[in-house]
Amino acid sequence: MFTDQIVFLFTQDLPATAQFYEQLLGLELALDQGNCRIYRVTANSYIGFCERAKSETAQDGIILTLVTPDVDAWYERLSSLGVRFEKPPAFNPRYRIYHCFLRDPNGYMLEIQRFEDPAWLSV
Repeated sequence: MFTDQIVFLFTQDLPATAQFYEQLLGLELALDQGNCRIYRVTANSYIGFCERAKSETAQDGIILTLVTPDVDAWYERLSSLGVRFEKPPAFNPRYRIYHCFLRDPNGYMLEIQRFEDPAWLSV
């Protein structure tokens, strides 16, 4: 079961993006990861922005993240159904997450992750 959902979009100007979503839209900052900021949209849905250089395609600038306590179970389940992963489960120390990546039939990146950062648990 997934517990939360995050759509990550890339931005070339994180300060302007933060000002827009925080000041103009009034979204709550759920987690500041330095070059990524995650905002609460509803009780269990979020939008995240990560500062990156310009993307080459629209699919490269979007990541749909599904949050679950059991990344490995999803990896095993989907792998057994023939889904190919771009990156198997691994710990990312920069963002303090455990995650894996795969693409949907449209080429969009999906990330299945668990937060290891205690700041996420407090939101």
